[in-house]
Parts: sequence; structure tokens; C-alpha cells
Amino acid sequence: MSKQLTTPKPAAVAQGESWLPMAILVLAQLQMAFNVNAIPVSMGPIVEQLGIPATSVGTALVVYSLFVAAFVMVGSKLGKMFGARLVFQLTALAHGVAMGIMALSRDANGMNLAQALAGLAAAALVPTLVVLIAANYHGKQQAQALGILAATPAISGALAFFIAGFLGTALSWRYSFAILFFLSLVVFLLSFRLKSIPRQKDIKIDGMGAGMAAIGIILLSLGFNNLNNWGLLMAKSTAPFNVAGLSPAPIMILGGVVLLQAFFAWSHMRAQVGHMPLLSLEVLDSTYERSAVAALLVIGGLGPAINFLIPLYIQIVQGQTTLFTAVAVVPYTLSIALSAIFIVRFYQRLSPRMIAIVAFVLVAIGLVILSFTVRHDWGTPLVILALIIVGLGEGSLLTLLFNIMVTSSPKELAGDVGALRGVANNLSTAVGTAFAGVVAVGLLSLIVTTAIGQSNLPRSLQRQVNLDQVNFISNTQLEAVLGETTATDEQVATAVAINEDARVRALRASFLILAGLALLAIVPSFSLPNYTPGEIPAEGGAPPAPAARRQTPETRAQMAARRRKR
Repeated sequence: MSKQLTTPKPAAVAQGESWLPMAILVLAQLQMAFNVNAIPVSMGPIVEQLGIPATSVGTALVVYSLFVAAFVMVGSKLGKMFGARLVFQLTALAHGVAMGIMALSRDANGMNLAQALAGLAAAALVPTLVVLIAANYHGKQQAQALGILAATPAISGALAFFIAGFLGTALSWRYSFAILFFLSLVVFLLSFRLKSIPRQKDIKIDGMGAGMAAIGIILLSLGFNNLNNWGLLMAKSTAPFNVAGLSPAPIMILGGVVLLQAFFAWSHMRAQVGHMPLLSLEVLDSTYERSAVAALLVIGGLGPAINFLIPLYIQIVQGQTTLFTAVAVVPYTLSIALSAIFIVRFYQRLSPRMIAIVAFVLVAIGLVILSFTVRHDWGTPLVILALIIVGLGEGSLLTLLFNIMVTSSPKELAGDVGALRGVANNLSTAVGTAFAGVVAVGLLSLIVTTAIGQSNLPRSLQRQVNLDQVNFISNTQLEAVLGETTATDEQVATAVAINEDARVRALRASFLILAGLALLAIVPSFSLPNYTPGEIPAEGGAPPAPAARRQTPETRAQMAARRRKR
């Protein structure tokens, strides 16, 4: 089917709309993103005050991501059933209430409850952001608004590092989440300035599809997040169970893939018989859209992978503090935000295909520079320059791919596009972080084992240390472990030297592997739109079909329902 595509040269509007609605949507996005970033920043104070292990704090973050990814497609349908503005208002308040519960939490259960509620609220809130942008802005303003929305999480990350870091040190970590409660009230009061969007009739939620999608996404997320803890193939002692000795992590991943395949097959079948699927598959029925989603999954995974490796490098390899990490990554986060906002200025000069290819090349170049320059000190200007280069490519891709997804579908499917983006973001975050951990720890284990085998460390000492559980640890931690063995001072010094060398080599190799993945992402980028400025061709070279005339699966389902009533 021919599709109209208006990115990256949107039609200019005769008169610009007010930016107040966008400011309101940015505040809502900040509210959600700040929560996600404040949790790891506040980990130390939370652990100290509540007396819980650090893993419990990480579990709360996983709970939030799982609920968002699992129910965001259902959330998009709620926006259509009750009206996007009303759902936006109610879920912004609900998210604020969850932040209030978080601020008052007395144990890990309270935190998990708060993040589960916040995840459910965000699952419905995220799609409404795209719908409200599509309703309030058009043409060039819409492209700019999408760029601002894509840049907001990076800005929020920088704010969370400083605000949550300061409040957690000077006052209490609870204030960071209490602020979000009051911010939700501000968002609610201002939201009445947004355009009211009427609800759509005859909208029904596909319960079977929702169940398959939710369970599939949860299995995928849990599987990828626990590859290191439970085992890549064979089950470790930390795995909750095993299947004939196999780790449950890859089994969950396989089960998740099968369920998601079943979900798409089920959705196709429902659309063919005139019923409404949970996700309108027209948002994926062109090469442009499928390529954009594939590229989004790659860059969405590379970003979290880098965010995992950089703190690992600064805090474990160099032994620096969390605050130092916050300052060090500011150039990276700012470059993401600025490129996400200003890349729209190139839309009238370069095709989407060219922008995407150049952006992935920039990411790869930055990662290669990182792999050759990381060492035991942070002061290398090339390290900072490399992160800026990566950030420029990453931010450009986030906005570009988001624009292609939104403008490739009719306005009535904006909620489905927002839901698809929400699923892609959360899945890629889980996969990217897990992949970085598996690769870095796997390489570290291989390097350490090889180096120890070639060293003069006695076999008796090697048997006292569990080499099956090699991980990134500081020199102090390693010395504490060896202090419980028969190691001499000379042998401890040898082990520390091996550890220092292995950590840097593993990180360098990890950055090189990520650079290779960035270059591989050029393959789907070649299927993105390629046209000269001023042209808006349809897929396959045919004249573009007006989006307003296209019948979506929901339109067909609504027409079939009306015929049955007659």
C-alpha cells in the first residue's frame, strides 16, 4: 500500500502555534524520565536509610520498565477510548501519586508498589504525548516538537544527576520524588490548555492480544536482564530454577519471541476479519516504518549499553564517585539533547537515509575512539570528544526515526506509534544493558582466566578463588577477597595488576563490538526514505496516497461494527 511520508521536509504552516502545549508535554516527560534517572542516582542513600541491598533498588527500576513495556499498547487504546487529553490528565496525576508513595516508602515492597503504579500510569501517558503533539502541531513545528520530546530524557538525566545527587546528600533522597508529586499537580493544572481530543467510538481492547504481548514482553525483559545473574546458557547457582541444567534466562527469551510472533499473527488475523487489533499493524506495513523501528531498536540499545559501560569505567576502573560520573557524562548527555533538537534544521538539506547513515557512522567513530583511548585516568580530552561524537549521532537518530514513524502513519494512529515507540525503547534498554553486561563480563572472565593461567600464581591459590564468578570489581574489593586466602603480598600485587589490565582490555573490546553493531545498523538505514529536498515520494515511486483517505484496521473495524448494528 502506498504511503505518504512527510519527513524530513514537513510542509510549512502558515502561522506557528503556541509552544505552551509543548512545554506542558515536556514537563510530563520530565516527570517520568526524572523518576527513572533519580533511582540509580539515589541508590546509596536509599540502601543506607531503608537497610536493603542495592539489588532491591535495581529491582524497583526493572519493575517500572516491565509495566511500561508490557501495557503501553493497552494504554494507547485507553487514550482513544476516553480521549487523549483526559487520559493524559488522569495518568499524570496517577504517576504523581505513585511518586508520593515512593517518597514515603519504608521498605523494598513500598518502592516496588510505587514503581509498578508509576509504570502503569506511564504506559497510558506515553502514547498520549505523541497524540497531543500531532493534534497541536503540524509540519515543521511538529518535527521540532518531536525533536524536543526525544531530547527531554537526556536533559532529565543530567538534571537527575545533580538534583537527586544534591538532595540525597544534603537532605534526603525522598525529596527528589516528592518534587515529582508536586510537578504532577502543575502538569494537571496546565493540561487544560491542551486541545481537547474527542474519544473514538467502538474502540475495544483485544484481551487475547494484550495478554500475549504483555507476557511476551515481560519474558523478554526478564530474560535479557538476568543473563548475567542466571547464566548465558547453563544455569548458575543464583538462578531461581533450571530446566535440565539450562538457565531460565535464554528459555524466557525464546518464549518471549514466540509469544510476540503469535501476537503479530493474531493481530493480522483480527484485522483481516474486521476486528480491531491491539496495535494497528499499519504502523509497520511499509519498509520505511519497519526500517525505522529496526534502527530505533539498535540505537535504543546502544545508548543504554554505553550508559552501562561508562559508569563502570569511571567508578570501578578509576575508582571515582557518582558525582564525578555525573560531571563527566554531562558533555555526552548535552550533545544528545542538542542534536535531538537541532537535527530538524538539516531536514530540508539531507534525506532521512543520509542523516541516518552519517549518524550511525558518527556513533561508530566515537566508540572506536573510546576503545583506543580509555585508560586508568579520565582526563583524556579524546575520551570526552568521543562521547560528544557518539551523543551527536545518537540524538540525531532518536529524533529522525521518531519523525519517520509519526509522519508515515495517519494522525489517528499517533497513539499506536507512541505505543510502538514505548515498547521499542523499553525493550532496547533491557537488551542493550544486558548485552553490554554479558559482553564486558564475558570478555573480562576470558582475559582474567587466560592471564592467570600464564602467570606464576600457584594452582592452590587459584582453587581458593571462584573463577566462574569473575566480575568487574575494584582493587580494594579484590584485595579484600584475596585477604581471606593464603596469597602473599607479591601474589596479591600480581592479581591486582592482572585485574587492572583485564578491566581496561575488556572495556576496550566491548566498545569495539558496539561500534561494529552501529555499523551493521547502516543496513536497515539504507531502506529509509531517500529523496532530494522538496520531494515527498511514496514508497515504490508511486504518487503518494493521502493519509486521510487510507482505511486503517480500526477504521475497517468501526465500519463493520456499524454495519452489524444496522
